[in-house]
Amino acid sequence: MRKRIIAVAAFVILAGAGLFLVPGMLGAASDDSVPAEQQSSAAKILKSMTLEEKVGQMFLVCVSSSTASKDDIAAYHPGGYLFFADFFKSRDWDSAKEAIASYQKASAIPMLMAVDEEGGTVVRVSKFPAYRPAPFDAPGDIYQRGGLEGLRADAREKSDLLLSLGINVNLAPVCDMTEDKEDFIYPRTLGQDKGKTADYVSAVVEEMNAKKIGSALKHFPGYGGNADTHTGIAVDHRSYEAFVSGDFLPFEAGIAAGAPCVLMSHNIVSCMDADKPASLSQNVHNILRKELAFDKVILTDDLSMEGVQGYCGGDNIAVAAVNAGNDLLCTADYKEQIPAVCQAVKSGKISMEQIDQSVLRVLQWKEDLGLLDDI
Repeated sequence: MRKRIIAVAAFVILAGAGLFLVPGMLGAASDDSVPAEQQSSAAKILKSMTLEEKVGQMFLVCVSSSTASKDDIAAYHPGGYLFFADFFKSRDWDSAKEAIASYQKASAIPMLMAVDEEGGTVVRVSKFPAYRPAPFDAPGDIYQRGGLEGLRADAREKSDLLLSLGINVNLAPVCDMTEDKEDFIYPRTLGQDKGKTADYVSAVVEEMNAKKIGSALKHFPGYGGNADTHTGIAVDHRSYEAFVSGDFLPFEAGIAAGAPCVLMSHNIVSCMDADKPASLSQNVHNILRKELAFDKVILTDDLSMEGVQGYCGGDNIAVAAVNAGNDLLCTADYKEQIPAVCQAVKSGKISMEQIDQSVLRVLQWKEDLGLLDDI
């Protein structure tokens, strides 16, 4: 462990000096030397896309009951929709399912249709009796009653319910750890130590993969006892050793289990980057890519949260998020941000290579979920 901590500390210093770069980590986004018949569906689709279509795929658009739009899907080509509770509150089961299907039909490339259905305090769907007689329980409560097998059963039931509505991504499980009931994040965690939390994360990812529904490990690099970033910035002053020996372990377990996505927090973690939130920090993204060997989709937390708005260095926040190394951007401001990213590519602020790598990751996730089977 000591050797690993020393090595990782050295990595952080090198990353801070700009010696590790996010772009290029996958190599070429598509290899023309590979015969067309051997290329993945994702790679084939990427080759045919315009810049605007590519950039659109990098956006997971936050939608409410009134903002979801088939016309906007055709115009902006979003990679997915993230539905909140008011979307389900205003609809019964059949009308919600029909609406989601209509959005899919409007998109030339099948969309990620996502919710946060963690259980407990965060339930976008099951909080309404039209979808389930009672909301899904918090993971910690399920664990107390039924242990790991109870959590596996819960993950299967959630997945079945969401898939039957046309939802193909659940932004879960929560990998954050705390045993302090006073912490903001506690109700959303397992409320157990690192070993039990890692086992929980691994089990949930395995069950979701078996059901072919997307998961997202959150909130990297670990929330700890920090404040709510929906309303302000949180600064974490813990040592790097604390993350390596603790908070990283559930994420590593989820990655080993095959998680397709990691969601970045808006916390400033001073031992990794004292100036920027994790979601906008190249250093933190480099650590996830290099030290945790994660090569799939990195997703921002909601870019409209107050805790992140002042840290984009004068750039559009979406441009800053892409340059930090995010593949998929969670936002409601896509009508402004998609054109801003396109313009940044045209002006050279963002390389086309980086866009291609991110879009390929998003498309590969869709292919793994079976969404590209009919294209």
